[in-house]
Amino acid sequence: MKKGLLVLSGLLLSTLSFGQEAGELHMRVRATGVVPMEDAKIETIGGNVAVSNNLIPEVDFTYYFTKNIAAELILGTSKHEVVAVNTALGNLDLGRVMLLPPTLNLQYHFYPTKNLKPYVGAGLNYTIFYDQGQGKGRNAAVTSVAYDNNLGYSFQLGFDYKINDKLYWNVDVKKLYLNTDVEVGAALPSGQVYVPAEVDLNPWLISTGIGFKLF
Repeated sequence: MKKGLLVLSGLLLSTLSFGQEAGELHMRVRATGVVPMEDAKIETIGGNVAVSNNLIPEVDFTYYFTKNIAAELILGTSKHEVVAVNTALGNLDLGRVMLLPPTLNLQYHFYPTKNLKPYVGAGLNYTIFYDQGQGKGRNAAVTSVAYDNNLGYSFQLGFDYKINDKLYWNVDVKKLYLNTDVEVGAALPSGQVYVPAEVDLNPWLISTGIGFKLF
């Protein structure tokens, strides 16, 4: 009986060996594919928008309140090319825009094996739009593009896989729900006009990288 209890205790300790303790801070460095699932309502001229995908470096920090519950702050910025398509004025190249969407998720971590640690999370993001501009060869009719910063929310699913006592491999998928109000200035034969639009970006963030404990 005692021998059986010792074996069971050993198995439990082995299973929990990848566990985190309250107060630990972890960092991950990942490559992230940003894939917008865009949709738009453009007033006056109609049409929709097409937003380019991007591959970016991303850093995140995870703080463990308990072994199972943690908060993750995700930091990264991405550049996208935006085109208004099928409008009454044809396709309008709206130039580039940079997005900075810091995202804070509350997570729950599971420990099914000694090396594998899946987790789920949900939280908020605040998207900041900057470096909005027209580049070389842009549509001459478009004179300005302005995006409003906005608050959104996020969901995530991922896992960590232990490589050794110091490193682990991470795979993570997030869905961000965010939209923005956009105002496009256009020079028409009748004069300068400003066209408002409501754009849903709702990107997928698909990531993989390496994580480690800071303390």
